Amino acid sequence: MTTRPRHPTLLSLLLPALLALLCGRPAQAQQVAGLQQRMSASEFKAAGLDKLSPQELANLDRWLAGHGKVVTRVVSTSGKPVFYTDESKRRPINAHIVGHFGGWSGHNLVTLDNGQQWQQIGSDQPYCGASDNPVAKIKPSLFGNWLMYVNGCNDSVHVRRQR
Repeated sequence: MTTRPRHPTLLSLLLPALLALLCGRPAQAQQVAGLQQRMSASEFKAAGLDKLSPQELANLDRWLAGHGKVVTRVVSTSGKPVFYTDESKRRPINAHIVGHFGGWSGHNLVTLDNGQQWQQIGSDQPYCGASDNPVAKIKPSLFGNWLMYVNGCNDSVHVRRQR
């Protein structure tokens, strides 16, 4: 088993600059502002970074520069909100419809007591008895779709979350 030296060698410190020169790019173009420049003095101290040696801080800055920022999308390519970015976290939702529900008409917008709004997609119009604040259950379906079941209706409808 090989062990790594605790302190970086001179070659490991100069390697990024050498690679930049060999690739035809100046070393300054590769560098990003270090943590000490990007953080306030109080943030720097609160993170305990003031305890690092200049060499350790330089190594950390180099590591951070080599690992790009992660960007999480919260809208789809069409600009619509994405409420469930991790498909494995789609779970059934149990709630009540707020107010009077008179059945499906093809494009209903339903508000639930948990604040969510769901839009009926498609033109399905199963038979439903009218009721106030009926129980609604929304379940994940295939291909990222959702089905809503409402107490008093004889079938489900496809829905899409709006809010």
